[in-house]
Amino acid sequence: MSAAGDARLEAQFAFLNEADRLKSVLRATTLCDGSRRENSGEHSWHLALYALVLADQAAPGVDISRVIKMLLIHDLVEIDVGDVPIHSADGKAHASADTQAAESRAADRIFGLLPEDLRDDLRAIWNEFEAALTPDAIFAKSLDRVQPVMANLQSGGGTWIEYNVTAEQLESRVGSKIAKGAPRLWDWVREKTRVYFK
Repeated sequence: MSAAGDARLEAQFAFLNEADRLKSVLRATTLCDGSRRENSGEHSWHLALYALVLADQAAPGVDISRVIKMLLIHDLVEIDVGDVPIHSADGKAHASADTQAAESRAADRIFGLLPEDLRDDLRAIWNEFEAALTPDAIFAKSLDRVQPVMANLQSGGGTWIEYNVTAEQLESRVGSKIAKGAPRLWDWVREKTRVYFK
């Protein structure tokens, strides 16, 4: 193998080894059985599976393979920044300018480990997910919001209890995002949450 080929593999494995650290980032959401908090690596894998299984809920023209790519890399920045729960504090911490700047710096560092072509490709996909303006990203965001809802339903309320989440908060912080990318899915999930938020 050439020196350039060796250098490329070194960079690819440097990124993959760094990505392994995502498995050590604990999220607020628990596993469906409530036995422990899930880690961000598990969350990303589960979301990719959500995209595969719930592809029929996407709008026409959504490219599920691109959605899966987005979901596999969307939380890599949590290696540096950690998980910022959507229902923490007043629910705005996850979207604060400071958090977004920290995540952008983390994306620069983490994707910067890759060879230039892969760096640019994956960073562009991450940026697209963050902006949530394309049909692919809107659907990916909807799945990112629905998976914790399902975990909370399965675990008897999970972090909704911990953060004193109301039906109104769930609707405004989560439901609107799910409905935008997967309206039929949100109709179904909302019915399930009504049992919990009586």
